[in-house]
Amino acid sequence: MQMTFRWYGRGNDTVSLDQVKQIPGTKGIVWALHQKPVGEVWEKAEIQEEVSYIQSFGFHAEVVESVNVHEAIKLGNEERTKYIENYKQTIRNLAEAGVKVICYNFMPIFDWTRTEMFHPLEDGSTALFYEKAKVEHLDPQELIRTVSEASDLTLPGWEPEKMARISELFEAYKEVDEEKLWDNLGIFLKEILPVAEECGVKMAIHPDDPPWSIFGLPRIITGAASYERLFAISVSPSNCITMCTGSMGANPENDMVEIAEKYASRAPFSHIRNVKIYENGDFAETSHYTQDGSINVKGVVEALSKQNYTGYVRPDHGRHIWGEVCRPGYGLYDRALGIMYLLGLWDAYENAKAGQSR
Repeated sequence: MQMTFRWYGRGNDTVSLDQVKQIPGTKGIVWALHQKPVGEVWEKAEIQEEVSYIQSFGFHAEVVESVNVHEAIKLGNEERTKYIENYKQTIRNLAEAGVKVICYNFMPIFDWTRTEMFHPLEDGSTALFYEKAKVEHLDPQELIRTVSEASDLTLPGWEPEKMARISELFEAYKEVDEEKLWDNLGIFLKEILPVAEECGVKMAIHPDDPPWSIFGLPRIITGAASYERLFAISVSPSNCITMCTGSMGANPENDMVEIAEKYASRAPFSHIRNVKIYENGDFAETSHYTQDGSINVKGVVEALSKQNYTGYVRPDHGRHIWGEVCRPGYGLYDRALGIMYLLGLWDAYENAKAGQSR
């Protein structure tokens, strides 16, 4: 298991790499060119500038999250070919800079969805929160305002240029159901996977967050059955997943320990976090500590240990604690605590395998 930390770049994050360097066991930075418009080619010079900066702090930069997929590709419209070609070139350019894993998603319009960015928890911290009934009756424009007003920093998947086209996009997606979205994903993968395989890059799709339809939009990466369908598209070793315990685990029907046991070998990248799921379908993000939420984080790490998992792992969304002012879900303190918890579990399971008690 290789521990990493997601960072949004200079001038775009409240956390510095000097601070991340002080978190024991953290070897790599998960990064992206967040100011880059979706669909444009990531040029070699700008990639290398960011990679060199990350490496100057002693980290590797082998995981990118995310190279976002343009809506034209998901819709399958006449602009798709151009944006697929751009994506291929970005893969080549990233590989040349030493990138080994690219995380991406195939969620229509909205990336992640929450109804509160700073929901108060019982311990006095705040966290991202999803109110299911509210989403079912919410005007998408209200959701956009809620998310956009939460931070002056970039919010991946909620790019202003895309949000400005929201009515147009909703109209276009009236013609795209789950089957059509699967077809469009298949076309995308069959185009890019030969390039990724040639470059030695793993394309790791992230599950939908949350893993069910919102606003009538199709969602397709929602559970174990969708993984089986994904792998049926292509047997390429580059056709992989990002295992996210919090996103897929928000649906209690998804047993994340079983999923880790079955699919860890196809997951070069894993997000491990916890959520508290309520009976009405709401969920709140919690600390990574197993007992604080509904995800068996201990069991997931044990499953990875049993398989001698060598993939990249990062703590995912954390609470906002100790008065920290930060990007929603992405402060320093709680994610640092999450890293230490995950590494503690990992060490314990690794020692147990080796028959060591101390």
